[in-house]
Amino acid sequence: MSLLVLTLPPHERLGARSGAADAGGALRLPAEWPFVLSADGRGIVQQGVAAAALLPRADTVTLVLAEGDVSWHRVAVPRAPAARLRAALLGVMEEALLEDEDNLHFALAPDAQPGQEGWVAVTNRPRLQAALAALEAGGRMVERVVAASSPQAAARGHVFAAGDGAEAVPVLSLARADGVALLRLNGGLARALVPDNDGLRFTATPAAAAAAERWLGAPVALATEAERALEAAQGTTNLRQFDLAPRHRGARALREGARKLLSAEWRPVRWGLAAVVVVHLVGLNVVAWKQERALAERRAAMDRVLKAAHPGVRAVLNAPLQMQRETALLRAAAGRPGDTDLEALLGAAAAAWPDGQGPVQTLRFESGKLLIAAAGFGEPQMVQFRDRLRGSGYVATLAEGRIELTRDAAAKGNS
Repeated sequence: MSLLVLTLPPHERLGARSGAADAGGALRLPAEWPFVLSADGRGIVQQGVAAAALLPRADTVTLVLAEGDVSWHRVAVPRAPAARLRAALLGVMEEALLEDEDNLHFALAPDAQPGQEGWVAVTNRPRLQAALAALEAGGRMVERVVAASSPQAAARGHVFAAGDGAEAVPVLSLARADGVALLRLNGGLARALVPDNDGLRFTATPAAAAAAERWLGAPVALATEAERALEAAQGTTNLRQFDLAPRHRGARALREGARKLLSAEWRPVRWGLAAVVVVHLVGLNVVAWKQERALAERRAAMDRVLKAAHPGVRAVLNAPLQMQRETALLRAAAGRPGDTDLEALLGAAAAAWPDGQGPVQTLRFESGKLLIAAAGFGEPQMVQFRDRLRGSGYVATLAEGRIELTRDAAAKGNS
């Protein structure tokens, strides 16, 4: 999966030596964003700077916060519901924080469990929120936000140049199991915290490599800003938590699933799914062809039966209907009543007539139905009449003071 790593430059603090910072300096965002594009999360394919709308497309977008813009605190994680966890963290860390609570954003490390000690990352909330909004407005949805340095079991030191031009000074970012610290190389604190360099891996940006080698007295591996950003993007603590957590998780999960499915690693799965679809389509077509053939054979058999029973029929258009009509004509010619003739309807009415009900005063026969005057018929008599008709193939309805007796459609269709 391709990865786009964006870097948010360090924000300007009030009281900077240049005096250029103002009240809105902390929210000042870059017009063009430094980026690193990787095809697999390990190697760099492209790097540069671009406006948010012109940044390369990638499967995943990660924003890396600059050294010093995230502080790490080891605290006892309070036991609180998710909706109140931020407020609980603020209460636990209140004495260690120097800024107003509205300016702070908290994030828990993955291994931070309620009731136990864990790492909590703290950064400037308004600036991070503004950065996410600016990138999303440019069409780049940031899935993860990580710090440039985070506590880690294998101690790591990285030297970079802080500041611009002649005012740039070499700074050591020291990440150890007990926290992260930024130290100037020209002070004694850095030497006090790093008395022995054995086992400590150091890297430095090209601009700070000479100063790092003089301080260490040994060669230092170079790590460009792009390489450093790509390495930091592998951090395990995603700062998009609490009120800055990504919204529309369901849609995001669907997009993530679609991206994975379209990636090169999932190509065999796509081929397999395509093969399954083709096999199903072929199978459905074969089944449909067999069913169509069986229906055609049944139609041909019905046509043969019609012509054998009624040789006078020359053109077969609807074999069942023509068979019914021809049979009705033969029955009428033989003088035998059908199921919908007057004699059959009278017989059904007489057999089901309710007990104690007087004789019929008037009746009328229309095509396929018998209308009987229902004088004195109540609900009990009608229920008894219908019950006795059940199974005979006839149905009765009471409307407008008369009973309508007809052949049951289901029984008629089965006959």
